[in-house]
Amino acid sequence: MPVISFKLVIVAHDLLAIYCAWTFSLFARFNFELPPDGLFQASLNAAPVVILAQGLVGGYFGLYRGLWRFTSLPDLWNLLKSAIVGTFVIIISLFVLNRLEYIPRSTIILYPVFLLIFLGGSRLLFRVIRDRNGVGFKQGFGKKVLVIGAGTAGEAVVREMLREKDFSPIGFVDDNYNFLGARIHGVPVLGAIGSIPELVEEMSIDLIVIAVPSASDSEMQRIFEICNGSGKNFLTLPKLNDIVEGRVALREVRALSIDDLLGREQISLDWTAIRKNILGKKILVTGGGGSIGRELCLQICSLNPGSLVVLDQSEYNLYDLERCLRSSYPSVTVGFFLGDICDLVTVENLFNSERPDVVFHAAAYKHVPILERQMRQAIQNNVLGTKALAECAVRHEVENFVLISTDKAVRPSSIMGATKRLAELVCLRMNFLSSTKFITVRFGNVLNSAGSVVPLFQNQIDKGGPVTVTHKEATRFFMSIPESCQLIMEASAIGNGGDLYVLDMGKPVKITYLAEQMIKLSGYTPGEDIQVVFTGLRPGEKIEEELFFEDENLRKTKHDKLLLSDFGHIDIEEIGGIALALQSAVEQNNKEEMTRILEGFRGEK
Repeated sequence: MPVISFKLVIVAHDLLAIYCAWTFSLFARFNFELPPDGLFQASLNAAPVVILAQGLVGGYFGLYRGLWRFTSLPDLWNLLKSAIVGTFVIIISLFVLNRLEYIPRSTIILYPVFLLIFLGGSRLLFRVIRDRNGVGFKQGFGKKVLVIGAGTAGEAVVREMLREKDFSPIGFVDDNYNFLGARIHGVPVLGAIGSIPELVEEMSIDLIVIAVPSASDSEMQRIFEICNGSGKNFLTLPKLNDIVEGRVALREVRALSIDDLLGREQISLDWTAIRKNILGKKILVTGGGGSIGRELCLQICSLNPGSLVVLDQSEYNLYDLERCLRSSYPSVTVGFFLGDICDLVTVENLFNSERPDVVFHAAAYKHVPILERQMRQAIQNNVLGTKALAECAVRHEVENFVLISTDKAVRPSSIMGATKRLAELVCLRMNFLSSTKFITVRFGNVLNSAGSVVPLFQNQIDKGGPVTVTHKEATRFFMSIPESCQLIMEASAIGNGGDLYVLDMGKPVKITYLAEQMIKLSGYTPGEDIQVVFTGLRPGEKIEEELFFEDENLRKTKHDKLLLSDFGHIDIEEIGGIALALQSAVEQNNKEEMTRILEGFRGEK
């Protein structure tokens, strides 16, 4: 039945229920015998007023918006409020019209009781019939499902399965032994998570659904290993920070991804400060078409900026981002500019026309092996482009300038790392020379970003392997794209000029482990179905990455996982001279001078 016609049925039903409750209350007053003619006629005359008043009150409390098959305690609470308020409105209306003449007072008292019975009873009966039909007809049909997690998310998923025709929930598993033996919607809690392989075999399970969105990465890794060992397909709900306003739906169940196993746990962020920093302000994002820049733009648009300006040198990335933002945030004013941060005329004109209050500088060359062969381009973009952008921001009195840096800037072994380190120092110098607050955010590898190892491994797996890893012992820090962007905005909101923020990323992850987990997630066995081949470190790469220099003063902030450091002892005048020397070397294409300067930062203590 179409939604509109079903709502009309609901309205008609409720209006009829109001009339019946009003009439029954009169008959109940006389022990369900025929009332005196005068009283019965007065009740009939008052019925249109009762129906109109109660109907309007019911509409105000949203009684016609809900779906009966989802009737719950909040809906019954709305019914109660509607009945009480409606009774008072009826009393006032009838008093104004005829001073309640020939209306027994006991009728008015009994009316809301009968109204609750008729309105609430029909709704609950409808839901019971739907749910009973779901269990009765579907148990034993469709895919047999085992649900991990007997909490709120698991309950919601099973409740929806019982209304669908494709799934038959057989049982829950949960490590909380208080749940053991309990039944949720008639579905039993069969045991702990460790018993999954035995239960799968014993009950011929077809599918496992992981409904523990609050699970930590280590817990999810354990669940993954157990599910993978069962030999059955398994799906998961998104993590808590991906579930909007706590809604859990069966349609949100998806395949487990590497983000679920390696993505960092959710950070406690100061969203009040973040919103204040964005709300109503003009924001510029450079490199907005890249992985980090794109996510930054999406999150910024959700916080109602005064306007957003995106600068990127990739025509396709800019086009794709424009299409996405226009569709998702049509009310936000967004300007899209095709250009290079090294083009001083473009940058100056952009600042002149848009007058940004906050700059997020995400534009950078980042591919380590390529930049080993393209030193001049790395310096021009990562160092001199950052310098030009920072100077322009100062001239135009930008409030905040946030540089997005990398763990490869710590004791850099590559040209890419050395240029990003110099970019950090250039921004630090500008902070001392101006009123603009320059803030640096440094983090490790971003899962699923363009050019990262995850899409490379997935492509190799899709082709049947082998998966190539540079070194058996190589490790990296990992974080998700949304989390990295939240960290960037948090730093911009709470940071003071000259601050360096880093995410406490926990223990680094072996690249070999990452490759093996991705192979397993794709349904293959590492070493048998798909081989892992070690190719050796590429030019500029390190076995281990670091997040801090030894002399950087690391300290906690009030936010979990967000660490504040400083740059240690830095000679500001020396940095200015180095930047000028690099600019001269780039203009003259003096490779020897560029190499000499960068060598001073490679592996620096």
